[in-house]
Amino acid sequence: MAVSVFDLFKIGIGPSSSHTVGPMRAAARFAERWLEEKGVLANVVRVRAELYGSLAMTGRGHGTDKAVLLGFTGEHPDTVDPDRIPATLEHIRGSGRLSLLGKHEIEFDEKRDLVFNKRQKLPFHTNGMRFSAYDADGNELATRDYYSVGGGFVVNTDEAAEDRIVADTTAQPYPFSTGDELLAQCEKHHLSIAQLMLANESVWRPEAETRAGLLVIWKAMRDCVARGL
Repeated sequence: MAVSVFDLFKIGIGPSSSHTVGPMRAAARFAERWLEEKGVLANVVRVRAELYGSLAMTGRGHGTDKAVLLGFTGEHPDTVDPDRIPATLEHIRGSGRLSLLGKHEIEFDEKRDLVFNKRQKLPFHTNGMRFSAYDADGNELATRDYYSVGGGFVVNTDEAAEDRIVADTTAQPYPFSTGDELLAQCEKHHLSIAQLMLANESVWRPEAETRAGLLVIWKAMRDCVARGL
């Protein structure tokens, strides 16, 4: 299985890729694809988010509730400004209003509209979510189930049911599956680990793009440390 460095390192608010990054992506995807792109965003007066399984059991501690609210407003894990998050959440919770994708404001009662179903699970994975949207007459405009399957990856019900979560089989110039194999490849081809990994990344994108992406990740790491200090 081929794994990119960008599969290993993802930018997003913590503390969990499966409980924070994934749910934010899922909520944003629902609002973008099933409300805005379907042309029903302006008709929405209420959205409801239901968390199941592990997301419901440990979601508050992992910030899943915050991630969902931010996703509904159109924020994405890799671009959200961490310094603005407290103010955004305070506004939603204080006013009882939420701006879907930053374009359409609706009433949002967190106790009613963000439900933790701790004793229930959706069929395909323990990290399940269900998002629904309604019009002024209470008619359901859209509803979708999503699963946060780890590492920030999100799939919908169709993808999970069809087992479309598949490994990347891209052929790399220096394949390995263990640490020993990695070191053996380095010795055989007279490469450092960094040189070998950079060469393997070339199957997905130009070297300049890989280097630029790594610098973005490094900056996010440094900013995180500085913010903590």
